[in-house]
Amino acid sequence: MEDDVSVRESLEKIRNKLLVMSGKGGVGKTSVSVNLSLALAARGFKVGLMDVDIHGPDIPRMLGLSGMIGIDENQKMVPMSYSENLKVVSIESLISDKDQAIIWRGPKKNAAIKQFIGDVAWGELDYLIIDSPPGTGDEPLTVAQTIPDAKAIIVTTPQEISLADVRKSINFCKALSIEIFGIIENMSGFTCPNCGTMVYLFGSGGGEHMSQSFEIPFLGKIPFDTRMVLCADSGTSFQEKFADAQVAKVFIELAEKIAGKNSNIRRTHQMKFAIPTENGKLTAHFGHCIEFALLDVENNKIVKKEIAVPPPHEPGVLPKWLGQLKVNVVIAGGMGPRAVDLLKEQGIIVIIGAPIETPETLVMSYLNKTLDGGKNLCDGGDHHNCGGH
Repeated sequence: MEDDVSVRESLEKIRNKLLVMSGKGGVGKTSVSVNLSLALAARGFKVGLMDVDIHGPDIPRMLGLSGMIGIDENQKMVPMSYSENLKVVSIESLISDKDQAIIWRGPKKNAAIKQFIGDVAWGELDYLIIDSPPGTGDEPLTVAQTIPDAKAIIVTTPQEISLADVRKSINFCKALSIEIFGIIENMSGFTCPNCGTMVYLFGSGGGEHMSQSFEIPFLGKIPFDTRMVLCADSGTSFQEKFADAQVAKVFIELAEKIAGKNSNIRRTHQMKFAIPTENGKLTAHFGHCIEFALLDVENNKIVKKEIAVPPPHEPGVLPKWLGQLKVNVVIAGGMGPRAVDLLKEQGIIVIIGAPIETPETLVMSYLNKTLDGGKNLCDGGDHHNCGGH
């Protein structure tokens, strides 16, 4: 059938498909889908976010997207663009009255989900994140049958009632031969803003124990932060507004884990590398270097190189400066742990212990996955402390 051909052609251009699901509602599954997508897109990956929660589509509002989906010259739907690296499709963007109830039975929902794949001009993607409604009904079943290589990320909270429903999601995946990519424990502890005490609102460690008992990878714990609610309601990116928050750091770590487990992905789309240099090659002195080589990469090729002089030497300045330049990866000989943390807060991947080579050689080694970090060339002694740069 023509529809099946369109679906197959679209899927062939998408390298990894991740189905985000939960056994019950209210565990923050959609928030996880949105923030994983933002974190992956910020790292230079091309990401599509597909909202298949037909009856409760929230993703456009959470991202501050409004308006209707357009149609291109090939009569394909054009996904809404949050950024250069993140595209979004949701049923909400196809109806003029955003408060209209969607009263559809299974066959109609199944057809809509297939249209979201085959009739949308996704183009080439590194990741398609699929936000499914809670439970094991029509929507996740259609995704599993339509995208047989989709992998599941199961979101839970630590409380037992949520974990009981997670077991059903795990058995659903087993019955349909869906590979489970991992489990994420959301709302895992709340830090009191007054005294700093960690309060476990829904218990602690349930998701991790579940992953161990079922021998499923545990991806991480996301703490509770009331500012997440405010950002979702206002359509603001939490990671951009509160980059130093623990939740933002956790999503960076989750994105790194996902990218690491998908080793077939090469960071090839519109990435920017920063390398401290001296005399045309990498220098070990990250915090005190006189210049940075900035290299732009598109489709696995270096398309632009420029030399930039960093701002005057002060603790904490370089990471913010590199973040403002939209740098995705820093390749360095060495730096202190504080500098690494500050760069990661900016959403920047850090490679330490790189060999003394030209910037071009280092970038191509990274893209070809042959660049291995070695010994940290910063000794951290009193005469040279890169820790706060």
